[in-house]
Amino acid sequence: EVHLAESGGGLVQPGGSLRLSCAASGFTFSSYVMSWVRQAPGKGLEWVSHINYDGGRTFYADSVKGRFSISRDNGQNTVFLQMNTLKPEDTAVYYCNARILSRHYWGQGTQVTVSS
Repeated sequence: EVHLAESGGGLVQPGGSLRLSCAASGFTFSSYVMSWVRQAPGKGLEWVSHINYDGGRTFYADSVKGRFSISRDNGQNTVFLQMNTLKPEDTAVYYCNARILSRHYWGQGTQVTVSS
């Protein structure tokens, strides 16, 4: 059974940093693209970033480019999202996502709140 578990969210002041983690199990982690998606209060899902199977290629939404960095550790079946220079508009629930054989799998999400 596929399982994704995010952690690392919290309350941070504008300009601060957080590092999110997503621990994966139940599938061959090193074979699949992993993504981060967020949902701000009252808004729809927004794709943030994704990373290819071996970590060699990364992609970012314009809204986070230059501030966020995605990485993965295939030995630990974990994907990370380093978030720097956080802004109030980054406040959202952040979800880890894996697309496996045309089906999307999601974690439970972790809340990130950027506020002074």
